[in-house]
Amino acid sequence: MPRDAFEIGGVHVLPGTRASVALPVSALPDHTPVDLRVEVIHGKRPGPTLFVSAAVHGDEVIGVEIVRRLLRAPQLDTLRGTLLVVPIVNAFGFLARSRYLPDRRDLNRCFPGSSAGSLGSRLAHIFLNDVVLRCDAGIDLHSAAVHRTNLPQIRVTPGDKVTAAMARAFGAPVILTSSLREGSLRGEAAERGTPVLLYEAGEGLRFDEFAVRAGVAGILRVLRDQGMVGAKGVARARTPSLVCQNSAWLRAPQGGLLRTFRAEGDVVAEGDVLAAVSDPAGDTETELLAPGPGILIGRAVLPVVNEGDAVFHLATLSPKADEDTVEALTAQLEADPIFDEDEII
Repeated sequence: MPRDAFEIGGVHVLPGTRASVALPVSALPDHTPVDLRVEVIHGKRPGPTLFVSAAVHGDEVIGVEIVRRLLRAPQLDTLRGTLLVVPIVNAFGFLARSRYLPDRRDLNRCFPGSSAGSLGSRLAHIFLNDVVLRCDAGIDLHSAAVHRTNLPQIRVTPGDKVTAAMARAFGAPVILTSSLREGSLRGEAAERGTPVLLYEAGEGLRFDEFAVRAGVAGILRVLRDQGMVGAKGVARARTPSLVCQNSAWLRAPQGGLLRTFRAEGDVVAEGDVLAAVSDPAGDTETELLAPGPGILIGRAVLPVVNEGDAVFHLATLSPKADEDTVEALTAQLEADPIFDEDEII
C-alpha cells in the first residue's frame, strides 16, 4: 500500500519527493516576512520521522553548513520514512549574526512557547508543534559561543537509553552526559516524548571542517541506525566514542595575555601545563594546570582574558581512554570518502 502524503503548513508532500515549506513566523519592522523554512524529504517506503535543526542560536552557523551538505547527500535519495530539516531556526539572530533574538532573549530558553507570547515564545511554539513533536526523534546542531570552540561532542540526558543509543551510532569523539535545562528544546521535547540528540562542535560565526565532517557523518550514521538509509557510503564509526560523565571549566588565574599550550581533543594528566597568562609587560606570569586527568573538549580562542574567564573545558575520562583513541577518531573523519574537495569552504 502506497504511503500517504506528508502534510505540513498546508503543503502535501508526496512519497518519494522533496519540498521546501515556509511556515510563517512574523515580519521584520519593514514588513519583510520571516518564515521557518522546513526542507521535507518524504520517502517512498515507511520508516521513522526524524528532524535535524540548526541555528537555534543565530550565530551558530556551523550547523547550517552541516545541513547544507546533508541535504546534498545521495543517501537521501532512497530514504525510508520522513526527514524534516530546518537549516535556520532563529532567522532573526542569523541575520544579525547574533546568538539571541531581537529582544535579547535566548530562543533555547523559550520552550514550549506560546502563540500569544513574546517573539521568541511564538517562534518556539511554531517550531515545537509544527516540526519537533511530529517526529520520533531529532538532532539539534550547536556550536560553542563566539570566542570559544568545542571539540565535536554529543550531549545526552543521564539515564536516557534512546539518546544514548543514538549517540553511540553518531560516533562523535566524545559523549557527555548533560542534564536537561528548563525552557530548552531538548528538555521540552523529552518531556513530550520526543528524544533529541544535541551536537556541539566548533565556534560561533566560524566554519570548522573537522566539526562539519563529524556532524554530517554522524547524522548519516544515525539515519542508518534507524533504518532510514542503507549502508552504502555510510561507514560505521570504527572507534567508539569516549564517554564522559562530568566536566568543568578551568578559569584564568589572572587577567592579561593568554598563551595556550594544549588544544581541544588533547588528553591531559594532572599537573600538565595547559596555558599561561602574563601581564602585557611580561613582569608576571601564572600557569594554568590541569587539576586532574581528562580530555579537553572546549577552549577559549581569544588571547586576552580577564581573571576568572573560562579558558579550557575539561571532561573526565574513563580509566581506559587514551590519546590514541582520540587520534584514531580524528584520522577516521579526515579520511572519510563521502566528502569532495569542492565542498570545503
